[in-house]
Amino acid sequence: MTTDFLKYQAQTTPHPIAMEISHAEGSYIYDKKNNPHLDFVAGVSACPLGHNHRKVLKAIRTQLNKYMHVMVYGEYIFEPAVELAKLLAENLPGNLEKTYLTNSGTEAVEGALKLAKRFTGRSEIIAAKNSYHGNTMGAMSVMGFEERKQAFRPLIPDVKFIEFNKKEDLSIITEKTACIILETIQGGAGFITPVDGYLEAVRNRCNDMGTLLILDEIQPGIGRTGKLFGFEHYNCSPDILVMGKGLGGGMPIGAFTASRALMDVLQDRPKLGHITTFGGHPVIAASALATLREVLSSNLMRDVFEKEALIRKLLIHPLISEIRGIGLMLALIMPSKEITDQLIIESQKHRLILFWLLFEPKAVRITPPLTISNKEIIAGCNIIIRILDRIQSGSID
Repeated sequence: MTTDFLKYQAQTTPHPIAMEISHAEGSYIYDKKNNPHLDFVAGVSACPLGHNHRKVLKAIRTQLNKYMHVMVYGEYIFEPAVELAKLLAENLPGNLEKTYLTNSGTEAVEGALKLAKRFTGRSEIIAAKNSYHGNTMGAMSVMGFEERKQAFRPLIPDVKFIEFNKKEDLSIITEKTACIILETIQGGAGFITPVDGYLEAVRNRCNDMGTLLILDEIQPGIGRTGKLFGFEHYNCSPDILVMGKGLGGGMPIGAFTASRALMDVLQDRPKLGHITTFGGHPVIAASALATLREVLSSNLMRDVFEKEALIRKLLIHPLISEIRGIGLMLALIMPSKEITDQLIIESQKHRLILFWLLFEPKAVRITPPLTISNKEIIAGCNIIIRILDRIQSGSID
C-alpha cells in the first residue's frame, strides 16, 4: 500500500509519515498491525470528540438512511444544516446570527473576505504577519509568511500586514480598510495568544474606522480553549466569525457567521454572490450538529482547564523552553528545530502522535481530543519526558 500511496496519491512533502491506518477509536489510531497510537493531535484539532464517537456516528448513519446530496447550497431545506446554524446563533453574541456553511475553513475564509469587500465597498485588507488562514488564492493572500507565498504570486492586491499583539500598528487601519482578519490565537506561528487587551484595541479601532473585524477560529473554536470560541476569553466579538476543523467532528466543514444585515448582501447585486455545491451537506451537517450538541451539553469545556493544568504540570523539562497556548491548544517550544524533529519522530516510534506547526520550527503541537482522559494524558506526557531525557543525554541520534 505504501508504494501505491507514493505512486498514485499526491504528496505535500518529500517525506510523509506514511503510517497505514486500520481503524481509530477514542484517543487512539490503530495501524495495520493493530498497534494503538495515542493521539495528541486529533487530526490537527479536527476531532474534538476523538475518533468514532458514538453520537456522531449515530447522527451520520441516521442521515445516510434519509438522503445525502440532493441540491446545491441554499435552495432546498436540509434539517441538519438549519439546526446547526440555529444552534450556533443561540450560542454566539447577538450580532452573529446567520451562518453560511462551506466545505472547509479555507473556503469560509474566502467567503468572509468577499463578504467584507462587498458590504463595505472597500478593497483594502489587513492581516497579521505569520498568520495562516488557508491555502487557496484569497486565503494565501492574507497569509503572513512570504516563503509559502512567493511561488504563487501574483495574489490578491491591496493587502497589508501588521505585527500581531502590536497596538501601535493598528493606525494602519483606516477608512479605506474593508476588514482586518486575525486568528484569535495565531496557530502556525506557534500558538501565540493575544495580550494586554490587544483584540479589544483592534475591535475599538475597527469601530472607529467602519472596518469589519474577521476572527479566524478554525483552530481555537468548538471548545478547544475551554470556551466555545477563543474570542470569548478576550472581550472582543467579531463582525464575521470563521470556523472549521473541530466543527465537523472529523468530517470536512467550514462556516462563516455574521449579522443578517451583512450576510444578506451575498443574495443580490450580484445574485449568487457566494456559491457552493456541497457546502451544508446534510450528512456532514448532521455530524457537526451532533458534535456541537455534545460539546455544549457535556463537561468537556469545563474539563479542558484541568487537563491543561495536568499537561503543564507533567511537561517540565530543561529542553522545554515554554508551553504556549491555552486549554488543549498547546505548543511545546524546543531549543532548536533539530530537537523538535527528534521528539516528534521518536514519539511516533513509541506510538505517541505529535506533530509540527507551520511556521515555528521549534514548536511541537499538542492538541488532543477534548475527550482524552487524564490517564491517557499522563501516559503520553511520560513518553515525551522519557524521549527528552534520551535526547538530552545524547542517546538519540
